[in-house]
Amino acid sequence: MRKVIWFYLSSFGIMFAVLSWLQESGIIPTDIGFLKGFAALVTGTILYFIIPRLLD
Repeated sequence: MRKVIWFYLSSFGIMFAVLSWLQESGIIPTDIGFLKGFAALVTGTILYFIIPRLLD
């Protein structure tokens, strides 16, 4: 169970960092507010289901 939580939090953090980088580089707007967190949640969930399967 700890592994599942760790992978999910890691994937959320990775995607939040990627979205922050995209904001700083001007690719996505800087005034999206809570939508960045929501987008990180959605894309992090997708990343969560893709990466562990590649690792096993």
